[in-house]
Amino acid sequence: MTKNTRRWLELRVRCPVAGDDREVLLADGLIHLGACGVEERSGWYVSYFDEPNDPLGFVSASLSVLSNATGLSSIEVEHRWQLHEDWEENWKRGLGPRRVTDRIVVFPSWAPPENLHPKDIGIRLDPGMAFGTAEHGTTRGCLRLLDSVVSVGDRVIDVGSGSGILSIAAARLGAVSVQALEGDRYACEAARDNIIANRVGAQVTVTEVWATSKSLIDLGPVAGIVANIEAGILEPLHEGFKGALVSGGWLILSGILDHEWVKSRERAESNGLALIALDQDGEWRSGLFRCMT
Repeated sequence: MTKNTRRWLELRVRCPVAGDDREVLLADGLIHLGACGVEERSGWYVSYFDEPNDPLGFVSASLSVLSNATGLSSIEVEHRWQLHEDWEENWKRGLGPRRVTDRIVVFPSWAPPENLHPKDIGIRLDPGMAFGTAEHGTTRGCLRLLDSVVSVGDRVIDVGSGSGILSIAAARLGAVSVQALEGDRYACEAARDNIIANRVGAQVTVTEVWATSKSLIDLGPVAGIVANIEAGILEPLHEGFKGALVSGGWLILSGILDHEWVKSRERAESNGLALIALDQDGEWRSGLFRCMT
């Protein structure tokens, strides 16, 4: 399928009763179904899926999976098709250079920054369908924490690398090796293009795979790991995080909502990781931890 003939299934779901605490589980459920990220829009959880062989069957099965995962007996579902080129035009609107830290500036290829300073790290990014732009609080949080912790010579793993923005940032900050792990093939395509555009191909390797604790341990030992994914997906990876890190190594966890933060922090601390810094960006939380053993 060519780029111009690709289309995506947009699935929109919501709980008909506003304020039900279980509705936040819809996002986790969509991710487990294979969504290319989830966005909340006016009470709806909106996600995109690679075109299934049986679209109506997929929508029906998704409703059943979400009902079982959340315990909600009534979930509203809508779906429509999104052409790939329409998606590209949608995310281009309104995007321009964004200074995220004192020295990290993220910009799209069609709007390069005019006044970069010699110390600045400019990251050119064209995400396409991949998650990961400086317009999202979790990405900004990870970039700020990376800027504070990456040391020259670090070996790093980026779990759920999406557009590759965090892998690129780690490499530009001095990491000599970054393993970018991403299960979505279109995100991998976007990441590879962005890595080439930012001239860090010698440091960053993209692998199309869904990370597991075992695969993380096999890639270790490393100085640092960044994982900007849903809180529910982070949970089963904690043993892998700990097992892949050197003593004193760092871990950045993100993709965590405010109401999920305490549980996520306690889970990391129970695994021998100490919280060093917390980044708060709107409703999103990103935490920097150190491996103390």
